[in-house]
Amino acid sequence: MAQERPPGPFFVASIVFHNDVHVRSAAKTRVSEDALFGGRIALFQPAPGFGYRTNVDAILLAAFAGQHRRGVPSAVDLGSGVGAVGLSLFHLGIAERVAFIERDPSLAALCRRNLAANGFDERSSVVLGDLTRPLRAIAPALAHAASLVVANPPYVAPKRDGRPPALARSRARQRARHGDLAPFLRGAADALGRRGRACFVYPAHALLELMILARGVGLEPKRVRFVHGKVERPARVALIELAFAKAGGLVVDTPLIETGSDGRPSEEVARLVRP
Repeated sequence: MAQERPPGPFFVASIVFHNDVHVRSAAKTRVSEDALFGGRIALFQPAPGFGYRTNVDAILLAAFAGQHRRGVPSAVDLGSGVGAVGLSLFHLGIAERVAFIERDPSLAALCRRNLAANGFDERSSVVLGDLTRPLRAIAPALAHAASLVVANPPYVAPKRDGRPPALARSRARQRARHGDLAPFLRGAADALGRRGRACFVYPAHALLELMILARGVGLEPKRVRFVHGKVERPARVALIELAFAKAGGLVVDTPLIETGSDGRPSEEVARLVRP
């Protein structure tokens, strides 16, 4: 599969307000100073061309996790990158505390920087760890302790990438969006408490793959919402809630449409990105 993400209208330009200010981090990764939620949340992230950059899916996932629910005392953001999903949980009042797990040292450092810049450092922790290892090995305190787990995993599984391996790994942004889904689902199962729930965002065309893998670790799909770029287009991604529960009882929410016929963000998306 050649594409990095399913096509969608809302990427960096529409939700991340870019100041075009660049600095050098200790790891010599070029960084841009941006913002979420109309400037309310500062966001340091890799500059264009230097790695994966946050898009609207982070905000959609956080909002989905909080929909129809009270706030939770503790959440875990798996494969957090620079922390956009967890930062959105804080901003939307969904989680009191968030633990971030990220395997890339430079992204973990940016995550810590973002938490400090937004005043969330005392309500959070950042764990440097690879989800291919058991959670109890990288963050034993988080095992079966979370009320909520969120994950925006790589969208392109290696087995679905039809390009030659050298080409598939040729760009930093592409490398960031390629990876196996299974470690994220195992990590979610290991982090969730008995009554916890896990929320994922994943390409709609690969939703069945996610459901099968989830059931393999004991998690059942309980709620799903499809996200469409426009009303007449197929779903771009799916937002899905998983829990330890009996099979059945899946609720399919009304679809979320990102763009109206006039080409502007839909009313729902506009409310989310600039609350």
